Amino acid sequence: MITATPYFLSRLEGSSLKGTFSSYLSTAFTISNLLFLAHATTTSKKASNTRRVLSAIGFLASLSFMLTLSTYMHPAAGGFTAFVLLNAVGQAAAGSYLQTAVVAVASQFGPVAMQAVMSGQAAVAVAISGVQVMSALASVRGVSPQEVVLDSEPAEQSAFIFFGLSTAFLIVCAAVQMWLVSLPAYKSVVARGAAHRQLDTPEGNALLEASGTDPDDRSFRKEDEKHHVIRIAKTNKIYEIAVSYVFVVTLAVFPPITISVQPTSPLVHPLVFSAVHFFMFNIGDFTGRSICSLPRLHVWSARRLLSLSLLRTLFIPVFLMCNVQWASVSSSSRGPFINSDFLFMLIVLLFGVSNGYVSSMCMMAAPSLAHNPRLKGRAEDVDVAATVASFCLVTGLALGAMLSFGVRAVVCDCNPFIA
Repeated sequence: MITATPYFLSRLEGSSLKGTFSSYLSTAFTISNLLFLAHATTTSKKASNTRRVLSAIGFLASLSFMLTLSTYMHPAAGGFTAFVLLNAVGQAAAGSYLQTAVVAVASQFGPVAMQAVMSGQAAVAVAISGVQVMSALASVRGVSPQEVVLDSEPAEQSAFIFFGLSTAFLIVCAAVQMWLVSLPAYKSVVARGAAHRQLDTPEGNALLEASGTDPDDRSFRKEDEKHHVIRIAKTNKIYEIAVSYVFVVTLAVFPPITISVQPTSPLVHPLVFSAVHFFMFNIGDFTGRSICSLPRLHVWSARRLLSLSLLRTLFIPVFLMCNVQWASVSSSSRGPFINSDFLFMLIVLLFGVSNGYVSSMCMMAAPSLAHNPRLKGRAEDVDVAATVASFCLVTGLALGAMLSFGVRAVVCDCNPFIA
């Protein structure tokens, strides 16, 4: 939804909603995601992960198809905004249950599988933002950088393509999920996880015996689900704060503030500049998540990851020193401190790399029995640790989205909720 922002803004051209749309979209999605994820996390042990994945994918495919159809409709700005926000809430709800199921299963296969999940998310964003860049280049062909492009047709065509591809991709994902659950390796790993959750039942003992584990070897005290989640949350609090704060910083400025940065070169069109900046962030995010597959670059220490997360705060003032369109005459007249389009794109790239790297390492380390001594080798804690960390990640997204209103107020010197 964030990467599709240029399309949404093209449909709000000339409307007072355009300036606040990004913050409202981020806030509506992340708060809804947080609320639904709270329920999904606390009920994760009671639900079938396979059923959750297939149901969520089906609902997401329907919502994506609705967005595809929206490219042919032209309602008023208010109606279009309401439609997008409601669609975002629906995606947040479905995504919450999908995310908990995927993370719970991936965590049982170890850090490598978790890293692949994180990288896969970023890879999709790179593909979509790449389409946006091509669309922007097509829309400004033969137009000088000083001219404003009011025709939204190229953006609509681009949106039709990537929303259509998203719908098709989700259908393929459903087929792949059904194939995955039929694999012997999947059945073996999931059986071990199920056995730990059902130790006091005949079925649980049978599963333990099938996986080669002595049913009488019960190294942990049976807990009710709520207390189990709370215990893991307290145990992994440093990892959880670290991954949450990563996205507090990211959503505070991207895209509500970064999209307001204008090119300093008269040869660069603002529409292309905006699209490229999304692409650079997603390339950086994908790179950061991908390098987590290199053992030499692993950082498992919770305190070190928290330090790296907190250091990302420095990006906020750095972005404000770029060519942001300040409302204050005094701020805009003295010119930007960072007066280079290349440097801005480099900063966006590093911002993305740090986002992907730190968040992925937190998600890999929190549920790892091999690298997180706080879990004390308790296999039954792995999927819970992963889903709690995932919940904290979304909490950071929600807090960052709300914080973006405050950062925007500094920039526009206005009421950020209406201007």
